[in-house]
Amino acid sequence: MIDWLYRYPTLYPGILLKRYKRFFADVQLDSGEVVTAHCPNTGPMTGVSTPGSAVQISQSANPNRKLAYTLELIQVHDNEPTWVGVNTALPNQIVKLALAKYLFPELGNYNHIKGEVVYGLDKKSRVDFFLTGSDTERPIYLEVKNTTWANGTLALFPDTETTRGQKHLRELTALLPQMRAVMLYFINRGDCTEFAPGDSTDHIYGKLLREAIALGLEVLPCRFDVTPEGIRYLGLAKLVI
Repeated sequence: MIDWLYRYPTLYPGILLKRYKRFFADVQLDSGEVVTAHCPNTGPMTGVSTPGSAVQISQSANPNRKLAYTLELIQVHDNEPTWVGVNTALPNQIVKLALAKYLFPELGNYNHIKGEVVYGLDKKSRVDFFLTGSDTERPIYLEVKNTTWANGTLALFPDTETTRGQKHLRELTALLPQMRAVMLYFINRGDCTEFAPGDSTDHIYGKLLREAIALGLEVLPCRFDVTPEGIRYLGLAKLVI
């Protein structure tokens, strides 16, 4: 029996016709009907959003939603047919479940998990998770980054220039060494065994990441198996710096 961290609701298979205006994706269902689904991932989705790809979409029961369907999965063929999770609302939910099950032994012991805690020099940022406990030497500030871009079996982040991501690295680095700062890359596909910064899209991010690691930033490139049935944790990818 597979120990799924997350089980998808009923999904409907189709073919991606086009993605446009960041938030919209036209999908032809197996029935032949064409529907417009909400695309939760507003980034470029490099190497993922190819027209003609097999997709899986969910349907909301909320009658007030403008778009009833949500794009959940896209199938790629970089190595072998692989499902990629594209709903960016899910990684933090899944990491919270994983933290509650203590699936990341690298974090050590903690008793309390808080989400969206204010931090940063200007106190205008929020870290995804803040971990504390009697056995925790220093509080842990943990940031989660969804990762879908790949080159072969190498997962890469980011897939575009991200000033927001650069800011997060600077703010996490400023916590060191008094606090523990952890960057968790949620590799939202099961075919990648290594991880590296996406220098070709944002060389500043790559530079900041390497500098932060040298100062004590901890990096967890977490691999997840993604299928239309659910998502499960596979362990860490090899960090290539």
